[in-house]
Amino acid sequence: MKDELKKKDEQKLDEMQQEIDQAAMTEEAEEEAPEAAENAEAGAEEPAADDAQQQVEKLTAELKEQTDRSLRLQADFENFRRRTSKEKEELAAVVTQGILKDMLPLLDNFERAMAAEAKDGEAFQKGVEMIFTQFGEVLKKNGLEKIETEGQKFDPNFHQAVMRVQNEELEDDDIAQELQKGYMVKGRVIRPSMVQVVAN
Repeated sequence: MKDELKKKDEQKLDEMQQEIDQAAMTEEAEEEAPEAAENAEAGAEEPAADDAQQQVEKLTAELKEQTDRSLRLQADFENFRRRTSKEKEELAAVVTQGILKDMLPLLDNFERAMAAEAKDGEAFQKGVEMIFTQFGEVLKKNGLEKIETEGQKFDPNFHQAVMRVQNEELEDDDIAQELQKGYMVKGRVIRPSMVQVVAN
């Protein structure tokens, strides 16, 4: 009987010792767990922080590159605009010089006509006619074209109707008479022809 009680006590002691050991292990595990978690978090935070820092640096570099590119493009555009404006001014000056150079012989002929004696009316008239012909050639050389009206229908793109007239011999919208000549330069109207238009 004593032996059985002793065995039971020993078993009880063993069970209690196991419980104590388990409790101690659990406590150690619980104490180690926060440290491990902290270490794990710290370890995770460090690479995450490094990644974030690298990402920020990369994006900052890209932004700087884009800003520099934008500034360069803006500067290039400003230079292009300035250069184009200057080229237009130079081209306009060259065109004006060319036209004026072509007109210098006319100026010379006008001076000769004005210096001629007024007695010879016929010679003076011939001189003026020659100047007129020469003037027409200079204008034509520089792109001036006369807008045709004879036998034409009224076209508001080229003609300006200042009067409507009745004319049995012509159809409606035919041009009856040209009152002032119109001109184009290389296909662009610089002055429309002033005309009478038929309206029967």
